[in-house]
Amino acid sequence: MPYHGQIGKVALVGNYIPRQCGIAVFTADLLNALTREQPDMEIWAAVINDQMEGYAYPDQVRFEINQRSITDYRLAADFLNINKVDIVCLQHEFGIFGGTDGAHIIELLENLQAVRVTVLHTVLLEPSPGQLAIIKRIGQLSDKIVVMSAKAKDILQQVYHIHPDKITIIPHGVPDVPFVDPYFYKDRFGLENRQLLLTFGLLSPNKGIETMIDALPRIVKEHPNVIYIVLGATHPHEKKQRGETYRLSLQRKARDLGVSNNILFDDRFVSLPELLEFMGAADVYISPYLNKEQITSGTLAYALGCGKATVSTPYWYAEELLGEGRGMLVPFNDTPAMADAVNELLANEPKRQAMRKKAYTYGRTMIWKEAARNYVSLFQDIKQHQEYRPKSAVISKILGSQPRELPQPKLDHIMRLTDDTGILQHANYIVPDRNYGYCTDDNARALIAVLMYQEVFSESKEITRLTYVYLSFLQDAFNEETGRFRNFMDYTRVWTEKTGSEDSHGRAVWALGEAASMCDQEEIRAFSVSLFKKALPAVGELTSSRAWAFSLKGLYAYQKRYKGDSDVRRMMELLSEKLFALYRQNSQENWPWVADTVTYANAIIPQAMIISGPALHQEEMLHVGLESLAWLVRIQRDPRGWFVPVGNAGWFQRGGEQARFDQQPIEAYHMIEACHEAYLATMDTAWLDHGVLCMEWFFGRNDLNLSLYNHTTGGCCDGLRPDGVNGNQGAESTLAGIMSLLNMHRMRSRRISAEVAVSDTNGR
Repeated sequence: MPYHGQIGKVALVGNYIPRQCGIAVFTADLLNALTREQPDMEIWAAVINDQMEGYAYPDQVRFEINQRSITDYRLAADFLNINKVDIVCLQHEFGIFGGTDGAHIIELLENLQAVRVTVLHTVLLEPSPGQLAIIKRIGQLSDKIVVMSAKAKDILQQVYHIHPDKITIIPHGVPDVPFVDPYFYKDRFGLENRQLLLTFGLLSPNKGIETMIDALPRIVKEHPNVIYIVLGATHPHEKKQRGETYRLSLQRKARDLGVSNNILFDDRFVSLPELLEFMGAADVYISPYLNKEQITSGTLAYALGCGKATVSTPYWYAEELLGEGRGMLVPFNDTPAMADAVNELLANEPKRQAMRKKAYTYGRTMIWKEAARNYVSLFQDIKQHQEYRPKSAVISKILGSQPRELPQPKLDHIMRLTDDTGILQHANYIVPDRNYGYCTDDNARALIAVLMYQEVFSESKEITRLTYVYLSFLQDAFNEETGRFRNFMDYTRVWTEKTGSEDSHGRAVWALGEAASMCDQEEIRAFSVSLFKKALPAVGELTSSRAWAFSLKGLYAYQKRYKGDSDVRRMMELLSEKLFALYRQNSQENWPWVADTVTYANAIIPQAMIISGPALHQEEMLHVGLESLAWLVRIQRDPRGWFVPVGNAGWFQRGGEQARFDQQPIEAYHMIEACHEAYLATMDTAWLDHGVLCMEWFFGRNDLNLSLYNHTTGGCCDGLRPDGVNGNQGAESTLAGIMSLLNMHRMRSRRISAEVAVSDTNGR
């Protein structure tokens, strides 16, 4: 019995034009098709941004989500709930959502009150454990899962154990175009007497264009008037990482093979009307993907819908779509087979026309009008059978049901403190103080901070510029003669020492290790690795426990990307054993510490052991690190429940009294970071709770009930004294505040990923 209730509002969540990607085009096409099919229904989009400034979206876009900001996903759920959306149709693709394996999207799905329909654009046969857990959780949270092929449905059942009743197949939509002869369009391109081959889509190395170019000489030999059109802009992510290197390599290959007069590269993201003209003019469409696990392809669907004779490699979607004579399949990377298939179709017009008719007839079932009808029918069917969900937006706002609110860190004050040399050490209130110049310690911290900001939120030209400034400072700080970093530079850019403190060397190594690990830009990563390796030999000569700990953090970060570097692993073993030996030498039952005094940046010591233990398969080291951190938690907590860092006006001597003031932001920051690592090592949420306590110290939950963090500028006061806050907002304190916030955002993201994985394990 059809559902006669009313579906008032539908929101599509995904990418959207003018962002250049297949999901963006699909979402826009689906929205427009649904609007035409159901003009009385209110249909709009909530979109994912991969850049801070977003895009110039059309009016159909009502909400924007910063891909990397976990808070934005929760806000999006609130927005959809408040607007009483009936259906949320999510477009899922790995890589477009933030968090580990795109786990941020779980935050949105878990907090929605609407019916949830998820369209899976990728279904992996061999997912990573994280990818497996995420898709299974999406399956649990979704009322229906939509896929575009029977193969995808089979994989969801067999690999992800999603019940078949929950899975619906709706083919990829295609434009509704007439069946016309290619000669109708060829004159528009001035190619009336040429035979045209076409591949379109965003250009990237996984598309297999090389195979087709390698086949061109054999094709041209039999059909010298052929033109192969490669239509599409370079994929934005490919362009960002490597510029036009790939496109230029393809052009170079064509010239080397002597077919430069038979190939046309059109580097544009063309509009649909223009694309259809290119498609209309093509005699044969080429789909030379390299990966069999391609579960859908909008470009291939469009070719079929336009009635094109197609030659494709046998990826899953092509095998299904081009069966029963609707196209020709050739083996992967088989240049002769590709050439033979194309030559056969160009030479045999009856076969080509018969294939075109079969493709076009099949494609009529896929036009967007039919796709929209299928989606509307699905929405109505779910609505008819859905369980009752409360519609009051107030329910989701009860404080106890919400994660603690975190502001997005502001970099205003960091930018104010930074000039073209580096970040200045001190400030009078919020005004940079040039009298004290710069130091390596702060520039290393600043580099880590901007790298974290890019990871957690988004990249921008200004953030990238700051990255260059701080890296350049570290390069200049490194003294080639001593193999060590200098620390202090005056405002006239004169170094005041030949060799800086051991801690400054350790912090620089830490920052460079993080840069080597986190930077996506190959040139920045290569620079960081080079300087990191230069600084590595001196690390083994350091004698300070904190310098060892800072260095271990850098070595650990570096090994996340370069696990096979034996020199770095051996240095990790050396430093961690030194730290462990020092602990064994100094610790007692009621004093699990590496020295007789607890001083500054204390949590870095147990954190180094917590990360080194598992990395080096030293369970005892991990245990000792956790025990030592737990002790720091106990001694730095007021009985009434707030964080009280050891004050630097006296520190904490064994057998003595713990100094209450001056409390420093750096202590809270390192506690937050250490608690984060302790959580990842144990999955014990008590560590996260203490991290929150340390974060609240910045916001006024402290001995004086005074906030140190400036929400307007992102600056942070230099400490808490008995008579109030130190109003100066220098680099160390400001960076401690910013990095603490970034760690809390990171923590929330990773907690979601971890809980999804644990839930999946328990479910099995």
